[in-house]
Amino acid sequence: MSEVPRCSGYRVGITFNLKQQKSDEMEDEQAEYDSFSTVEAIAKAINKTGCETVFLEADSKLPQKLECLHPDIVFNIAEGKGGRGREAQVPSILNLYSIPFTGSDETTLCVALDKGLTKRIVKSCRIKTPVFFVWKNKDTKIPANLKFPVIAKPNAEGSSKGVLGNTIAKDRKELIEILHEKWNRYHQPILVEEYISGREFTVGILGNGSEKCIFRPMEIIISPEGNPDRSKIYSFHVKTNYEKYVKYQCPADLEPDIEEKMMQCSAKIYEILECRDFARVDFMLSEDNQVYFIEINPLPGLAPGYSDYPMLAEYNGLGYDELIKAVLNNGLERYGMSAV
Repeated sequence: MSEVPRCSGYRVGITFNLKQQKSDEMEDEQAEYDSFSTVEAIAKAINKTGCETVFLEADSKLPQKLECLHPDIVFNIAEGKGGRGREAQVPSILNLYSIPFTGSDETTLCVALDKGLTKRIVKSCRIKTPVFFVWKNKDTKIPANLKFPVIAKPNAEGSSKGVLGNTIAKDRKELIEILHEKWNRYHQPILVEEYISGREFTVGILGNGSEKCIFRPMEIIISPEGNPDRSKIYSFHVKTNYEKYVKYQCPADLEPDIEEKMMQCSAKIYEILECRDFARVDFMLSEDNQVYFIEINPLPGLAPGYSDYPMLAEYNGLGYDELIKAVLNNGLERYGMSAV
Protein backbone atom coordinates (compact mmCIF):
# COMPACT_ATOMS: atom_id res chain seq x y z
CA MET A 1 0.00 0.00 0.00
CA SER A 2 2.81 2.43 0.91
CA GLU A 3 5.05 4.09 -1.67
CA VAL A 4 8.75 3.17 -1.79
CA PRO A 5 10.16 4.47 1.52
CA ARG A 6 12.37 7.55 1.35
CA CYS A 7 15.82 7.56 2.95
CA SER A 8 14.81 10.45 5.21
CA GLY A 9 11.77 12.51 5.97
CA TYR A 10 9.46 9.56 6.42
CA ARG A 11 5.78 10.01 7.09
CA VAL A 12 5.39 8.38 10.52
CA GLY A 13 1.92 7.49 11.75
CA ILE A 14 1.36 7.32 15.50
CA THR A 15 -1.33 4.85 16.58
CA PHE A 16 -2.79 5.29 20.05
CA ASN A 17 -5.84 5.03 22.30
CA LEU A 18 -6.74 8.17 24.21
CA LYS A 19 -8.12 8.47 27.70
CA GLN A 20 -11.69 9.78 27.54
CA GLN A 21 -13.49 11.90 30.09
CA LYS A 22 -16.09 9.59 31.64
CA SER A 23 -17.65 9.91 35.07
CA ASP A 24 -19.58 6.63 35.15
CA GLU A 25 -16.73 4.10 35.04
CA MET A 26 -14.21 2.51 37.40
CA GLU A 27 -11.29 4.75 38.33
CA ASP A 28 -8.73 2.45 36.68
CA GLU A 29 -10.82 1.59 33.60
CA GLN A 30 -8.56 3.59 31.27
CA ALA A 31 -5.30 2.98 33.11
CA GLU A 32 -3.53 1.68 30.00
CA TYR A 33 -4.65 4.45 27.63
CA ASP A 34 -2.58 7.53 26.91
CA SER A 35 -3.16 11.23 27.36
CA PHE A 36 -2.81 13.43 24.29
CA SER A 37 0.26 15.04 25.89
CA THR A 38 2.08 11.70 25.53
CA VAL A 39 1.17 11.45 21.84
CA GLU A 40 2.33 15.03 21.33
CA ALA A 41 5.64 14.34 23.10
CA ILE A 42 6.30 11.36 20.83
CA ALA A 43 5.37 13.38 17.74
CA LYS A 44 7.64 16.24 18.80
CA ALA A 45 10.58 13.83 19.25
CA ILE A 46 9.96 12.24 15.84
CA ASN A 47 9.58 15.63 14.13
CA LYS A 48 13.06 16.56 15.38
CA THR A 49 14.48 13.79 13.17
CA GLY A 50 13.07 15.50 10.07
CA CYS A 51 10.12 13.13 9.74
CA GLU A 52 6.49 14.13 9.33
CA THR A 53 4.00 12.72 11.86
CA VAL A 54 0.31 11.96 11.45
CA PHE A 55 -2.04 11.02 14.29
CA LEU A 56 -3.96 7.76 13.90
CA GLU A 57 -6.31 7.15 16.80
CA ALA A 58 -6.99 3.41 16.96
CA ASP A 59 -10.74 3.45 16.52
CA SER A 60 -13.09 1.74 14.06
CA LYS A 61 -12.01 4.14 11.29
CA LEU A 62 -8.30 3.23 11.50
CA PRO A 63 -8.27 1.21 8.22
CA GLN A 64 -9.73 4.17 6.30
CA LYS A 65 -7.19 6.54 7.87
CA LEU A 66 -4.35 4.26 6.82
CA GLU A 67 -5.69 4.11 3.27
CA CYS A 68 -5.92 7.90 3.15
CA LEU A 69 -2.70 8.96 4.89
CA HIS A 70 -0.24 6.32 3.59
CA PRO A 71 2.32 6.29 6.43
CA ASP A 72 5.76 4.88 5.60
CA ILE A 73 5.96 3.38 9.09
CA VAL A 74 3.76 3.47 12.20
CA PHE A 75 4.99 4.20 15.71
CA ASN A 76 2.55 2.04 17.66
CA ILE A 77 1.50 2.69 21.25
CA ALA A 78 -2.14 1.56 20.87
CA GLU A 79 -3.49 -0.70 23.63
CA GLY A 80 -6.59 -1.78 21.71
CA LYS A 81 -10.10 -2.25 23.04
CA GLY A 82 -11.69 -5.36 24.50
CA GLY A 83 -10.37 -8.81 25.38
CA ARG A 84 -7.02 -10.33 26.16
CA GLY A 85 -5.96 -10.00 22.51
CA ARG A 86 -6.65 -6.28 22.29
CA GLU A 87 -2.99 -5.23 21.98
CA ALA A 88 -2.82 -7.31 18.79
CA GLN A 89 -5.59 -5.37 17.04
CA VAL A 90 -3.49 -2.57 15.56
CA PRO A 91 -0.42 -4.69 14.63
CA SER A 92 -2.73 -7.17 12.88
CA ILE A 93 -4.30 -4.38 10.82
CA LEU A 94 -0.88 -2.96 9.98
CA ASN A 95 0.34 -6.38 8.84
CA LEU A 96 -2.84 -6.82 6.78
CA TYR A 97 -1.98 -3.60 4.93
CA SER A 98 1.78 -4.42 4.79
CA ILE A 99 2.66 -1.27 6.73
CA PRO A 100 5.89 -1.36 8.79
CA PHE A 101 5.51 -0.58 12.49
CA THR A 102 7.60 -0.28 15.62
CA GLY A 103 7.43 -2.71 18.51
CA SER A 104 6.44 -6.32 18.90
CA ASP A 105 4.01 -8.06 16.58
CA GLU A 106 0.51 -9.24 17.34
CA THR A 107 1.54 -12.73 18.48
CA THR A 108 4.03 -11.50 21.07
CA LEU A 109 1.61 -8.86 22.36
CA CYS A 110 -1.19 -11.42 22.71
CA VAL A 111 0.97 -13.86 24.65
CA ALA A 112 2.59 -11.27 26.90
CA LEU A 113 -0.70 -9.66 27.92
CA ASP A 114 -1.88 -13.04 29.23
CA LYS A 115 0.15 -13.19 32.44
CA GLY A 116 -0.58 -16.85 33.18
CA LEU A 117 0.34 -18.00 29.68
CA THR A 118 3.56 -15.98 29.77
CA LYS A 119 4.52 -17.47 33.11
CA ARG A 120 4.00 -21.00 31.82
CA ILE A 121 6.28 -20.32 28.87
CA VAL A 122 8.95 -18.62 30.97
CA LYS A 123 8.81 -21.31 33.64
CA SER A 124 9.31 -24.00 30.99
CA CYS A 125 12.62 -22.30 30.17
CA ARG A 126 13.76 -22.70 33.78
CA ILE A 127 13.33 -19.09 34.83
CA LYS A 128 11.99 -18.76 38.35
CA THR A 129 8.53 -17.25 38.81
CA PRO A 130 6.24 -17.38 41.87
CA VAL A 131 3.94 -20.41 42.16
CA PHE A 132 0.69 -19.37 40.48
CA PHE A 133 -2.63 -20.47 39.05
CA VAL A 134 -5.30 -18.75 36.96
CA TRP A 135 -8.80 -18.56 38.44
CA LYS A 136 -10.79 -18.78 35.21
CA ASN A 137 -14.30 -18.54 36.66
CA LYS A 138 -16.33 -19.18 39.78
CA ASP A 139 -16.13 -22.95 39.24
CA THR A 140 -12.30 -22.98 39.33
CA LYS A 141 -10.94 -24.83 42.36
CA ILE A 142 -8.24 -23.24 44.48
CA PRO A 143 -5.23 -25.60 44.73
CA ALA A 144 -5.13 -27.33 48.10
CA ASN A 145 -1.36 -26.83 48.45
CA LEU A 146 -1.40 -23.07 47.77
CA LYS A 147 0.84 -21.22 50.21
CA PHE A 148 -0.37 -17.93 51.65
CA PRO A 149 -0.11 -14.97 51.44
CA VAL A 150 -0.97 -14.62 47.75
CA ILE A 151 -1.60 -11.68 45.44
CA ALA A 152 -4.51 -11.61 42.98
CA LYS A 153 -4.87 -9.39 39.90
CA PRO A 154 -6.63 -9.49 36.52
CA ASN A 155 -4.83 -11.90 34.19
CA ALA A 156 -4.79 -9.67 31.10
CA GLU A 157 -4.25 -6.06 32.16
CA GLY A 158 -1.32 -3.67 32.51
CA SER A 159 -0.44 -0.32 34.10
CA SER A 160 -1.50 -1.73 37.50
CA LYS A 161 -5.12 -1.92 36.38
CA GLY A 162 -6.90 -4.14 38.88
CA VAL A 163 -4.11 -3.78 41.45
CA LEU A 164 -5.96 -1.62 43.93
CA GLY A 165 -7.91 -2.11 47.11
CA ASN A 166 -7.65 -5.65 48.44
CA THR A 167 -5.08 -7.58 46.42
CA ILE A 168 -3.21 -9.66 49.01
CA ALA A 169 -4.95 -12.54 50.78
CA LYS A 170 -3.50 -14.08 53.92
CA ASP A 171 -5.81 -17.11 53.87
CA ARG A 172 -8.29 -19.02 51.69
CA LYS A 173 -11.33 -17.10 52.96
CA GLU A 174 -9.79 -13.73 52.06
CA LEU A 175 -8.73 -15.05 48.67
CA ILE A 176 -12.27 -16.16 47.81
CA GLU A 177 -13.60 -12.73 48.73
CA ILE A 178 -10.96 -10.97 46.59
CA LEU A 179 -11.53 -13.30 43.63
CA HIS A 180 -15.26 -12.68 43.57
CA GLU A 181 -14.79 -8.93 44.00
CA LYS A 182 -12.31 -8.73 41.10
CA TRP A 183 -14.36 -11.07 38.92
CA ASN A 184 -17.43 -8.89 39.37
CA ARG A 185 -15.38 -5.78 38.69
CA TYR A 186 -13.21 -6.84 35.72
CA HIS A 187 -15.12 -9.81 34.24
CA GLN A 188 -12.02 -11.81 33.35
CA PRO A 189 -9.79 -14.57 34.76
CA ILE A 190 -7.67 -13.65 37.79
CA LEU A 191 -4.00 -14.50 38.21
CA VAL A 192 -3.19 -15.71 41.72
CA GLU A 193 0.45 -16.12 42.74
CA GLU A 194 2.33 -16.60 45.95
CA TYR A 195 3.36 -13.21 47.27
CA ILE A 196 7.11 -12.66 47.29
CA SER A 197 8.13 -10.46 50.18
CA GLY A 198 11.17 -8.46 49.15
CA ARG A 199 12.32 -5.76 46.73
CA GLU A 200 10.80 -4.80 43.37
CA PHE A 201 12.78 -4.06 40.21
CA THR A 202 12.22 -3.32 36.55
CA VAL A 203 14.62 -3.75 33.64
CA GLY A 204 14.38 -2.04 30.26
CA ILE A 205 15.48 -3.46 26.92
CA LEU A 206 16.04 -1.45 23.75
CA GLY A 207 16.93 -2.90 20.35
CA ASN A 208 17.14 -6.24 18.58
CA GLY A 209 19.49 -9.18 18.28
CA SER A 210 23.09 -8.76 19.37
CA GLU A 211 22.75 -4.97 19.17
CA LYS A 212 20.13 -4.67 21.89
CA CYS A 213 20.87 -2.74 25.06
CA ILE A 214 19.83 -4.01 28.49
CA PHE A 215 19.32 -1.13 30.91
CA ARG A 216 20.59 -1.61 34.44
CA PRO A 217 17.76 -2.50 36.89
CA MET A 218 15.75 0.23 38.58
CA GLU A 219 14.43 -0.43 42.08
CA ILE A 220 10.92 0.72 42.88
CA ILE A 221 10.82 1.58 46.58
CA ILE A 222 7.30 2.10 47.88
CA SER A 223 6.40 3.71 51.17
CA PRO A 224 3.36 2.12 52.84
CA GLU A 225 2.95 5.23 54.99
CA GLY A 226 -0.10 7.18 53.92
CA ASN A 227 -0.64 5.41 50.61
CA PRO A 228 -4.26 4.38 49.96
CA ASP A 229 -3.53 0.65 49.83
CA ARG A 230 -1.27 0.67 52.92
CA SER A 231 1.16 -1.76 51.31
CA LYS A 232 4.46 -1.93 49.42
CA ILE A 233 2.72 -3.02 46.23
CA TYR A 234 3.14 -0.92 43.08
CA SER A 235 -0.61 -0.48 42.89
CA PHE A 236 -2.75 1.75 40.69
CA HIS A 237 -3.15 4.30 43.48
CA VAL A 238 0.57 4.31 44.23
CA LYS A 239 1.56 4.58 40.56
CA THR A 240 -0.79 7.49 39.88
CA ASN A 241 0.60 9.29 42.94
CA TYR A 242 4.20 8.17 42.55
CA GLU A 243 5.68 11.50 43.63
CA LYS A 244 4.20 10.98 47.10
CA TYR A 245 4.75 7.27 47.62
CA VAL A 246 7.58 6.04 45.37
CA LYS A 247 11.34 6.42 45.26
CA TYR A 248 13.12 5.19 42.12
CA GLN A 249 16.73 4.11 42.44
CA CYS A 250 18.81 3.46 39.34
CA PRO A 251 21.22 1.87 39.19
CA ALA A 252 19.78 -0.23 41.98
CA ASP A 253 21.89 -1.18 44.99
CA LEU A 254 22.45 -4.81 44.04
CA GLU A 255 25.24 -7.32 44.31
CA PRO A 256 26.92 -7.57 40.87
CA ASP A 257 25.97 -11.23 40.40
CA ILE A 258 22.29 -10.54 41.18
CA GLU A 259 22.20 -7.54 38.83
CA GLU A 260 23.79 -9.63 36.09
CA LYS A 261 21.29 -12.44 36.63
CA MET A 262 18.37 -10.01 36.42
CA MET A 263 19.68 -8.54 33.18
CA GLN A 264 20.42 -11.94 31.67
CA CYS A 265 16.94 -13.21 32.57
CA SER A 266 15.43 -10.09 30.95
CA ALA A 267 17.34 -10.69 27.73
CA LYS A 268 16.39 -14.37 27.68
CA ILE A 269 12.66 -13.66 28.24
CA TYR A 270 12.79 -10.95 25.53
CA GLU A 271 14.18 -13.53 23.09
CA ILE A 272 11.86 -16.36 24.18
CA LEU A 273 8.79 -14.23 23.51
CA GLU A 274 10.30 -12.79 20.30
CA CYS A 275 9.93 -9.20 21.46
CA ARG A 276 11.02 -6.42 19.13
CA ASP A 277 12.50 -2.95 19.52
CA PHE A 278 11.76 -2.32 23.21
CA ALA A 279 10.19 -3.83 26.33
CA ARG A 280 10.25 -3.75 30.12
CA VAL A 281 10.57 -6.74 32.48
CA ASP A 282 9.53 -6.76 36.16
CA PHE A 283 11.11 -8.82 38.95
CA MET A 284 10.92 -9.39 42.68
CA LEU A 285 14.02 -10.15 44.75
CA SER A 286 13.06 -12.27 47.73
CA GLU A 287 14.48 -11.82 51.20
CA ASP A 288 16.82 -14.76 50.52
CA ASN A 289 18.06 -13.10 47.29
CA GLN A 290 16.16 -15.23 44.79
CA VAL A 291 15.21 -13.47 41.54
CA TYR A 292 11.57 -14.03 40.50
CA PHE A 293 10.15 -13.01 37.14
CA ILE A 294 6.79 -11.24 37.59
CA GLU A 295 5.76 -10.03 34.13
CA ILE A 296 6.92 -8.46 30.88
CA ASN A 297 5.48 -5.51 29.01
CA PRO A 298 6.49 -5.42 25.31
CA LEU A 299 4.35 -2.29 24.87
CA PRO A 300 5.53 -0.20 27.84
CA GLY A 301 4.15 3.23 28.55
CA LEU A 302 6.05 6.20 27.11
CA ALA A 303 4.53 9.09 29.08
CA PRO A 304 7.45 11.47 29.78
CA GLY A 305 8.06 12.06 33.46
CA TYR A 306 5.61 9.33 34.47
CA SER A 307 6.12 5.94 32.79
CA ASP A 308 8.79 3.60 34.13
CA TYR A 309 10.39 2.88 30.75
CA PRO A 310 11.43 6.48 29.92
CA MET A 311 12.67 6.83 33.53
CA LEU A 312 14.83 3.74 33.06
CA ALA A 313 16.22 5.08 29.81
CA GLU A 314 17.03 8.47 31.34
CA TYR A 315 18.75 6.91 34.34
CA ASN A 316 20.81 4.91 31.85
CA GLY A 317 21.84 8.04 29.95
CA LEU A 318 19.22 8.19 27.19
CA GLY A 319 16.98 11.26 27.08
CA TYR A 320 13.36 11.13 25.98
CA ASP A 321 13.87 12.38 22.42
CA GLU A 322 16.82 10.03 21.95
CA LEU A 323 14.73 7.13 23.24
CA ILE A 324 11.86 7.75 20.82
CA LYS A 325 14.33 8.12 17.94
CA ALA A 326 16.01 4.85 18.93
CA VAL A 327 12.70 2.95 19.01
CA LEU A 328 11.79 4.38 15.60
CA ASN A 329 15.18 3.46 14.15
CA ASN A 330 14.94 -0.06 15.55
CA GLY A 331 11.71 -0.48 13.62
CA LEU A 332 13.06 1.11 10.44
CA GLU A 333 16.15 -1.06 10.40
CA ARG A 334 14.16 -4.27 10.89
CA TYR A 335 12.30 -3.47 7.68
CA GLY A 336 15.48 -2.65 5.78
CA MET A 337 14.71 1.08 5.79
CA SER A 338 17.33 3.77 6.42
CA ALA A 339 17.60 5.11 9.97
CA VAL A 340 16.83 8.77 10.66
